[in-house]
Amino acid sequence: MAGSSVSVDYSEAMATAPVASGDWLVIAPILITMLGGAVCLMLRKNTDIQAKMGIALLGLLVLASLGLLIRVLDHGVITMVMGSWLPPFGIALTADALGATLTLIGAIVAFCAGVYGASTVDSTGRRYGFYPFLLLLMTGVSGAFLTADIFNLYVWFEVLLISSYGLLILGNDRIQLDGAVKYGVLNLVGTNLFLIATGLLYGIFGTLNMADIAIKVAELENPASGTLATVAALYFLAFAMKAAAFPVNFWLPASYHTPNIVVSAVFAGLLTKVGVYALIRIFVLILPESRIFMSDVIGWVAIVTLLTGAIGALAQSEVRRLLGYLVIAGIGSMLAGVAVGSVLAVSGAIFYAVHSIIVMTALYMASGIMNLLGGSYDLRKLGGLYQKNVAFAGVFLVLVFAVSGLPPFSGFWPKVILVDAAFQDDRVWLGAAILISGFLTTLAMGRVWIYAFWRGGPEGTPDGQTAQSVVTDTSQLTGAAVWLPLGILTALIIYFGLQPEWMLELSTQGASGVVDPLGYVRSVFGGEG
Repeated sequence: MAGSSVSVDYSEAMATAPVASGDWLVIAPILITMLGGAVCLMLRKNTDIQAKMGIALLGLLVLASLGLLIRVLDHGVITMVMGSWLPPFGIALTADALGATLTLIGAIVAFCAGVYGASTVDSTGRRYGFYPFLLLLMTGVSGAFLTADIFNLYVWFEVLLISSYGLLILGNDRIQLDGAVKYGVLNLVGTNLFLIATGLLYGIFGTLNMADIAIKVAELENPASGTLATVAALYFLAFAMKAAAFPVNFWLPASYHTPNIVVSAVFAGLLTKVGVYALIRIFVLILPESRIFMSDVIGWVAIVTLLTGAIGALAQSEVRRLLGYLVIAGIGSMLAGVAVGSVLAVSGAIFYAVHSIIVMTALYMASGIMNLLGGSYDLRKLGGLYQKNVAFAGVFLVLVFAVSGLPPFSGFWPKVILVDAAFQDDRVWLGAAILISGFLTTLAMGRVWIYAFWRGGPEGTPDGQTAQSVVTDTSQLTGAAVWLPLGILTALIIYFGLQPEWMLELSTQGASGVVDPLGYVRSVFGGEG
């Protein structure tokens, strides 16, 4: 990014900044989930009303997020300033194409999880806070996607992490507590690194407003100085932990298989992507020279993350653990976009993030249905599910193709973009790693489909015979609460695969806005996107 791209007259921008005007749609996702979580908490003893209220609020969150995205597309980047304290001193919420898109996709996934949880979370789980924690988790996620201040990014991370701890131990089983400890310790380390880096950054620039830092970095004679390189390295390590990148990714497969399956679905879909989003903001928007300096390191981390995730998935027989490794492999693809850093590469990373949020949530939900049909998450104990439910077998095959990056589904296009961007940047090994990881993912997921659906029964079933599948709870498979969320997510996967133009436009606009942040800076300081 050329330094001149953000050469804005700082004093003039300050003079023309709007006094807490902005657009109330920017704060709507945060208000809906924060107040909604409090209301659901007050209704904890009436679990039926709580579930209906939670789902309704998550539906309202989808509408508000959709309205916000439409507003951004119509008017450009929009900013709301809190309490008449003008940037860079006050708190600003800024919605650009990147933040608004991820806020909407996150809201859709949360709504699907809320509906799915109405069937899979029992009254005890609701009473102990499933819906309040889910709503407050979305408060943190939405705040992280929309904040224009690095310290408030830290605050929103803390909000979503606290909520995620509550969801992780919902049920109070020993295995859940064990997973929560591993999850908590690594995230605590990452949070401390995040806070240390933020303190150093404030010491350098005297501000934590992202737009303000982007201006000041562009004005530095040596924007790749040793001090900034140290800050960038700390941020990369902190967010790599939160995104589950190699080598600090071992906490994810050790914890994501422990909670209720709907909680695993939300975690796999959303939480690691917030870490990737933070990496894009830090390294592409405000510290582009540091990204260039660290691009080879980021690229090799992406390669190893891609390959270890896919190979780890091949080695698993427990479906939830296998899916955890696929989450890791997907993070490698997104890191590849950050390593290259061009508009094409970042747009591919954004498109892949949207795809991964949807497909990983759908896969975890589908694994829950597999457990209900076959009585286990262990591939050695599954089989014959194709005969049990042909339509579900077809949906699962769509998810297999999508997560592997095969046409004509959503995973194909971002992988093509990322490989093209890597080759254009002469990073042949990075593009090759994306293709190899996709091939290994196809083998791992093809193995799941063959073992669980195609063969006649569990291991030991004689060839040519079909074992009777076990249904643990028929009532959970008869209502729409289980099938509707999976249907919505699968429909999006098919739509983005067959009609990718809208998502390509959104991701390109989001990438352009961080690679050349002039519109972002003007919105924060001058009120115009």
